[in-house]
Amino acid sequence: MEKEYDFLVLGSGIAGLSFAIKAAELGSVAIVTKKEEVESNTNYAQGGIAAVTDDDDNFESHINDTLKSGSGLCREDVVNFVITEGPERIRELIDWGVHFTKTKDSKSGTYDLGREGGHSRRRVLHAEDLTGREIERALIEKVASKKNITIYENFFSIDLICKSKLTGHKEDRCLGAYAFDVDKNIVHTFRAKFVMLATGGSGKVYLITTNPDIATGDGVAMAYRAGAEIANMEFMQFHPTCLYHPDAKSFLISEAVRGEGAVLKLRNGSKFMEKYHPMGALAPRDVVAKAIDTELKKSGDEYALLDITHMGREFLVKRFPYIYNRCLEFDIDMAVDPIPVVPAAHYQCGGVLVNPFGETSIDGLFACGEVACTGLHGANRLASNSLLEALVFAHRAFKKIRELLPTVEKDATPIPPWDPKGATESDESIVVSHNWDEIRMCMWNYVGIVRSDKRLERAKRRIDLIAREIEEYYWNFTITTNLLELRNIATVAGIVIECSRLRKESRGLHYNLDYPEKNDVRWIKDTVIKKDWGNGGPNHE
Repeated sequence: MEKEYDFLVLGSGIAGLSFAIKAAELGSVAIVTKKEEVESNTNYAQGGIAAVTDDDDNFESHINDTLKSGSGLCREDVVNFVITEGPERIRELIDWGVHFTKTKDSKSGTYDLGREGGHSRRRVLHAEDLTGREIERALIEKVASKKNITIYENFFSIDLICKSKLTGHKEDRCLGAYAFDVDKNIVHTFRAKFVMLATGGSGKVYLITTNPDIATGDGVAMAYRAGAEIANMEFMQFHPTCLYHPDAKSFLISEAVRGEGAVLKLRNGSKFMEKYHPMGALAPRDVVAKAIDTELKKSGDEYALLDITHMGREFLVKRFPYIYNRCLEFDIDMAVDPIPVVPAAHYQCGGVLVNPFGETSIDGLFACGEVACTGLHGANRLASNSLLEALVFAHRAFKKIRELLPTVEKDATPIPPWDPKGATESDESIVVSHNWDEIRMCMWNYVGIVRSDKRLERAKRRIDLIAREIEEYYWNFTITTNLLELRNIATVAGIVIECSRLRKESRGLHYNLDYPEKNDVRWIKDTVIKKDWGNGGPNHE
């Protein structure tokens, strides 16, 4: 069945929802999300959103912190406009009903600002320690008030539909997407004048991650298969402090805990961050994650300790109520016990390459949020800049589309319905689960915090072999959500490996033992790849 809208939004995090709210002023909007509407990386963001809102802060400081964290690869023009346009987007969020935590003297209207790694000032707005959930709540309510927005829950986007693949002509434009209705087991065709990719990240490509189960890199994989340019996927940020507990399932201990004075220690009680960076535990995430990884490899310990017991129970219960109570569920009283932590895959700084208005290399296809490579983060994202980036780029994409809309006529290119090509039901679910585990273990062992040419070559051989097996399986058997996600993580794993092999240096989040130094002569540039439709492999830009 074909469904037609003016705008198709794939994803329901802060990027997709804020864009949809604005696009609804211009026409009909469909939001396609593979889970319930509130299930997104946004919903799991504990720390907050960084912006200059205090008289003691300034744009120059926030810009400098961002550039420093990005290790020479940030686009300065992008950093400048994201930081300077940020406060207006924050005011908009507040107008839409987001309640950020205020200081004790709430009558003053002053917000309680946190500080996180890499920031020289306190500038992180938060809603206690569940900022993402609060933002998601307000945006969902705002979306519900818009009559011309339709949300399709439990619809899994399969592939983008591009004109060149249908007509064979060089002229290309994204016309929509195929999406799998999980509940009814039907594939629908969505047609739209503009498509917004806002599908989030790809943390589930790795064995240990802070991301929810939905973060399987669907948007990057779909865009790559469609022929869009993908950039800088070697820069996967590993959050230094994921709770180490067999039953915790990727529970993040927010960077804000270190911002409030938590100290990193080894299990023998010794501190170690001061020998890696003058900011100690508040160093940028790549430094802290690599330091923990190095110390664990030296000591043989399975985890490090994050100690904030000196701040006292009253403070911890008030400042971190969610983290405090969640730790108690695992018999960890953070007022008495140091928290066991390990690094975990957290945020992709690369993604679908876009210009300053969120436009991809395919006409009619936009991207914003974690799925996009905007140039803001460079080689390493500054803490709590991601939600700000999503808001600013969603607004800029809206402005660009508002400008383009009068010039875009309805495209009459016939879109064929989804063709299962004779696929049959499979009773070999073990193939999916085995390959799922093998990909994630391979990426963790060979393409993790520390890499080498030999490790990357091993990873490439294994992932290429698995990907061929998955592709054959995909076309022979009827689709399921597990199979679709497996196909996507295999695609994204291959992209991460390829980008990592291309960058012959160590910078930011990419550390290669064979090239341990930065090379500013050759590598102050993005690693850009796109699918070569001639042989199925990547082209290098």
